[in-house]
Amino acid sequence: MLEQMTMEQTILDAAREVFETMIFMDIEPAGSEPQDSSPEGAALMGSITFRGGLEGCLTICLSEACARSIAANMLGMDSGDQLSLSEVGDAVGEVANMTMGSIKHRIQNTYTDLQVSIPTVVSGRQLFPMPGEDFTRGQVNTTLDEIFPVTFSMYYKQAQN
Repeated sequence: MLEQMTMEQTILDAAREVFETMIFMDIEPAGSEPQDSSPEGAALMGSITFRGGLEGCLTICLSEACARSIAANMLGMDSGDQLSLSEVGDAVGEVANMTMGSIKHRIQNTYTDLQVSIPTVVSGRQLFPMPGEDFTRGQVNTTLDEIFPVTFSMYYKQAQN
């Protein structure tokens, strides 16, 4: 089983790879203190599940303003203000998908049979993932472009055979 600190470093490394190479934005750790994963105000949460030797869910939670900035960068736009919430949600889902793909690549020597779902994105206020029992939580608090807080959470456990 992956240790929590190892998983948190894996999440951070995967997020950095995705944001630096695909979104062209800098992402840095924002401290190790646990915090609520939902920002104040309008927020989006992208989630993607996985199963195999390891099972669980990866979530990314961020403000709508942050999500718009990400979507604009992904699309090569100056501003995400003209994008619909659906388009912004698609960008958040793609970030969750790419981040999970990078995590999967990093742990594939230990867990060779991971199957990944399509991402799901919800919008609202006070968004929190609610995993079942016995999951280990790895949480990485980050800051995007020195402005926006972004929280990555991964809930995982060894699969039951």
